[in-house]
Parts: sequence; C-alpha cells; structure tokens
Amino acid sequence: MSTRIDAESTLTDRYQTTIPEPVRRALQLGKRDKLHYAIQPGGTVLLSKAVTEDTEDPVVLAFLDFIERDMLAHPERLQSPDPALFQRIQELVEDVEVDLGPNASLLDDEEE
Repeated sequence: MSTRIDAESTLTDRYQTTIPEPVRRALQLGKRDKLHYAIQPGGTVLLSKAVTEDTEDPVVLAFLDFIERDMLAHPERLQSPDPALFQRIQELVEDVEVDLGPNASLLDDEEE
C-alpha cells in the first residue's frame, strides 16, 4: 500500500463496527477473516489481517478433492482395511493417554 488511507466507522452499543470499504480493500479482507490489532504507546492502533496457523493448504485441499471424486466415481475400488493394521495401531498406542478436552495441553505437567 503506497498511499495513506483515512477512514472512520461507528462503534455500536454492542461494541461492533463495520470495516470501511477502502480499508477492507487495502487489507484484502473477506467475510469471516480475522483482524489483528496492535496498540502502540500513545494510542496509535495498527490494524492488519490476522495470520492464522490453521490456514488451509490449497495443495492438500486439491488432493482431498481428488480422492473424494475418485471414491465417488469408483466405489468398487474401496476396500476394508486389513484387521492386522488395526491390531498394530492398537499395540502402538495402548499405553498412550489422550486428553482431547478444550483445555488440554500438549506439554507434560513438568514443562508447564
């Protein structure tokens, strides 16, 4: 962005606002995008499009689409997994405790 953009918006009673169109265009914002606010000493606010770690990989999505189309086009090719594979997976993870709760930590208790 080479030119300064000045814009205003109004804060509603529910603390919501609409991002002005010139700002949306400059930041290449789309619906459901997340915003990042950086507030500097003195009250200057820097607004940017948030970078998320879980951004979907277009190559992976294309591959998954390919697999889905192939499965729908050729259901006769689908096979049940080998029961020995399930047995081996169970052996590998039988002593592993998994907590998938919303506050689960990936660190050991000693590391936290």
